[in-house]
Amino acid sequence: MANDISPRAEISPKARIGDNCKIYPFVYIEDDVVIGDNCIIYPFVSILNGTRMGNNNTVYQGAVLGAIPQDFEFVGESSELIVGDSNIIRENVVINRATHTGGQTVIGNSNFLMEGSHISHDTKVGDNCVFGYGTKIAGDCLIGNHVIFSTGVIANAKTRVGDVAMIQAGTTFSKDIPPYIIAGDKPVRYAGINNVILDSLHVEKKVEKHIANAYRLVFHGQTSLLDAILQINAQVPDSKEIRKIVDFLEASENGIISKI
Repeated sequence: MANDISPRAEISPKARIGDNCKIYPFVYIEDDVVIGDNCIIYPFVSILNGTRMGNNNTVYQGAVLGAIPQDFEFVGESSELIVGDSNIIRENVVINRATHTGGQTVIGNSNFLMEGSHISHDTKVGDNCVFGYGTKIAGDCLIGNHVIFSTGVIANAKTRVGDVAMIQAGTTFSKDIPPYIIAGDKPVRYAGINNVILDSLHVEKKVEKHIANAYRLVFHGQTSLLDAILQINAQVPDSKEIRKIVDFLEASENGIISKI
């Protein structure tokens, strides 16, 4: 199907735009941009060099995609922002491309980025995540699937957030947040497992209990993280969810959030 592109949009003839896209007035699209099919781009959006966007995305007023990284190591190299399919990117969202040649900032599929959120250079985001109003994700972070950030969350550089985690409003963190938990408060701490989303994903109740038991060993025991991992392996019935927890804990370089 034909595109509906306003003549008042400024679009480079070198940009590649898919089929059945609607692009409103005052959109700015640079040369090295690829946009898939069935995308809607509202007024005053800027889509800059290095952006590769999939299908069925909606980008609202004032968003900037592929912004130059806010990184002192950036020296003008070519890099990319990869945006998957079916994302909703609301007003004034900023997403930076990567810092170095060959690098990528990645936004997966079916994510919802609320007004004023910011995803920095080289961060990787999975699928089905929600970024609340004004949430800021620093560079080189790794965000799993089905993660929920409430309003005004700040993730510092090189932190990881596991699948199905929820971070409560106003939280700032510099250590890793493991899968399936709720984290919040100042300083950030463990606040239980994320039963509501686990239920919505049809995780069995017995597995939820096993997840809770695993985190009891991690956050309420008197042992080191390594000892807690050994205890999980020895005491908690195995499942793909428990494996994901253990793998995440074993891979942590920053350490995980507080037990307190």
